[in-house]
Amino acid sequence: MGNRPWIVDDELWAVVEPLLPPWPEGAPGPRPVPDRLCLQGILYVLYNDVSWQLLPPELGFGSGQTCWRRLGRWHEAGVFDVLHRSLLARPNAADAIDWSRACADASYIRAKKGAKRPARPRSTGGKTGSKHHLICDGNGTPFKVITTGANVNDVTQALALVDGIPLVTGPIGHPRRRPEALLGDKGYDSNPNRKELRQRGILPVISRKGQSASRGLSKLRYVVEQTFALLHQFKRLAVRWERRLDLHDAFVSLACALICWRRYKRLAYLDPAQLTLR
Repeated sequence: MGNRPWIVDDELWAVVEPLLPPWPEGAPGPRPVPDRLCLQGILYVLYNDVSWQLLPPELGFGSGQTCWRRLGRWHEAGVFDVLHRSLLARPNAADAIDWSRACADASYIRAKKGAKRPARPRSTGGKTGSKHHLICDGNGTPFKVITTGANVNDVTQALALVDGIPLVTGPIGHPRRRPEALLGDKGYDSNPNRKELRQRGILPVISRKGQSASRGLSKLRYVVEQTFALLHQFKRLAVRWERRLDLHDAFVSLACALICWRRYKRLAYLDPAQLTLR
């Protein structure tokens, strides 16, 4: 896609188009802007972090209001979650998802005033901003991202991240969603969570508070930091501008899907004979 990463090529569009809901028959108003152009307008905002009102009209995306409404409509229909799951299945079919371990971490992001309403415990005073909680596989492929207020402790989201891993189909057998182990820093130290993870068949490999962190564990967990770097290269996610959490989550799911797509394309480039689109 060169210097225009928001352009949707034919191969990606062939994956996205069947997932989009049809335009309601008999809907009032003028003929709608084509879905492909609307998606490119959404990607333009995701990559460049421009105001919806500043979408360049000469690129044919339609108005910012059109793209904004289409984003909300598609998210409500579950399009981006299904797209993410579909694009996870492709590297998984090539045995490129590392299920031997998953890595979890959180990253603080600034948020526009009014874009978040975090809980405000008396003991913390309510830290402003938002936080991305992320879980990825051992190669850094994103499974799930949860957005919360900045003062939400990491440990409270550990099980939600694990349970939020989608069912990922593969070449043979049943779909998979459970990694063999979960790696986390001291922010995830919780004996009740360890017990719950074991009940799910997941080995907790989590640093304990008051003990020095294992250097080997840090070397294994570095991939989650790389995934955060990839996620926040989408400028719209480096700062939370959307007051509506659902629209921010739509952008996050779309970004995760695009990261999976890039990884799959890189695999296909390195060894095209290994991969088969499913």
